Amino acid sequence: MFGLIDHVGVAVKDLDAAIQLYETTLGMPLVHRETVEEQGVEAVLLDVGPCHVELLRPLGEKTPVGKFLKRKGPGIHHVAYRVDDIEAVLAELKARDVELIDAEPRTGIRGSRVAFLHPRATDGVLTEIVEPAEDH
Repeated sequence: MFGLIDHVGVAVKDLDAAIQLYETTLGMPLVHRETVEEQGVEAVLLDVGPCHVELLRPLGEKTPVGKFLKRKGPGIHHVAYRVDDIEAVLAELKARDVELIDAEPRTGIRGSRVAFLHPRATDGVLTEIVEPAEDH
């Protein structure tokens, strides 16, 4: 059902400091930076082999990532798995009675199509499925 891990999302308070750590200290090249209004974040992607680390800075305290930071502090926010056909995967998950946050895909970073599974369905891990845009 899932392809490879697309990215690990990390919630951060200071995006520039986090970029300094991941890019300069840890040697991960920054490949994309974007504000994703629909999700209430400024996000960057850093390459790690064929996968990414996604750093997420909330645009406000009442956004999902803002609430996460207030409740838990900086750290791993979600794990995202790459899929070829997000509608087919969502249909299969619904058929298996997996609790979804998103019954329909929404727009993610770089024009991808994404949907989240509820952490109650995945042993406490917020799980994202990602169908990358054709040019990524």
